[in-house]
Amino acid sequence: MAGDGDRRILIWGAGAIGGAIGAALVRDGFDVTFVDIVPEHVAAIRDPARGLRISGPVAEYSVTAPAFLPEEVQGVWDRVFLAVKAHHTEAACRALLPHLSADGYVLSLQNGLCEPIIASVVGPERTMGAFVNFGADWIEPGHVMLGNRGAVVLGEIDGRMTPRLEALHAVLQHFEPDAITTPEINAFLWGKLGYGALLFATALGEKGIADGLARPELAAAYRRIGEEAVSVALAEGIKPRGFNGFDPEAFRPGAPMEQTRQSIDAMVAFNSTSAKTHSGIWRDLAVRKRRTEVDVQVGTAIEAGRRHGIACPALTRLAEMIHEIEDGRRPLSDDNLLELPR
Repeated sequence: MAGDGDRRILIWGAGAIGGAIGAALVRDGFDVTFVDIVPEHVAAIRDPARGLRISGPVAEYSVTAPAFLPEEVQGVWDRVFLAVKAHHTEAACRALLPHLSADGYVLSLQNGLCEPIIASVVGPERTMGAFVNFGADWIEPGHVMLGNRGAVVLGEIDGRMTPRLEALHAVLQHFEPDAITTPEINAFLWGKLGYGALLFATALGEKGIADGLARPELAAAYRRIGEEAVSVALAEGIKPRGFNGFDPEAFRPGAPMEQTRQSIDAMVAFNSTSAKTHSGIWRDLAVRKRRTEVDVQVGTAIEAGRRHGIACPALTRLAEMIHEIEDGRRPLSDDNLLELPR
């Protein structure tokens, strides 16, 4: 494995997450190569006259870097940061495998529980985990909007605190100075799964994240969704960790409803300050007209619940409604959320 001074990084997926993190590393002198499936985006990043532009209240700058389509890239890297949509994880890992060194690793900069999928392709010893909650949007080829700062947590999937984790932490602090390492990355990932389920619910409508969560008539529905996700995590032997207003304890079975409302209010407060008003899920449905990550996020929780004999009617209905919108059988509407089980 290359030492701490190695500054070569391959970022596979240059959208909102990969683009925002990669641009910050290029700005700070890292030798970053981007891979993406959108030809116009690839062309913009490597064009000296355009480059990759980061806009928004956090930072405003542009960088130029080598960028390739998957079939064009050549070479081998010790560090590969994977930032594709969760449902593309396996295919992306098989494509990047020839470019990963024997003692290198793939870091999952994704939403969902993608680390087991990555490990099944590249091997668990070459897999590292991360949890991110900053707000960013891919606006157009060569342009990513960074709407706010949020939690960035890094960890080995087996919980060890290792020299390579320490070195990785130093790298990611160039993007998020408050990034941390943890021996329990799975607890954060399951926490994000619960929070993500709430974002899928708000994506059924037209309001943004903060405005959607703030609807008092939906508090019981949000409580039901969060409770199912937390119950499944606990059955898996994991105590989910909270972040940026989301308190898993407030969604435990038997938690006072007032505690749930306080967590919802805290999430509203956090998201109301972001220039990213809507979730990436909503943008997939409303703007980019493409499939979401629902099967690899909400579907993962439903499947885990099935293994433990835990019924998840609210998560199941939520996934069904997302699919109906994806298939053009249901319009985006704030009224959709009134159909969620309570």
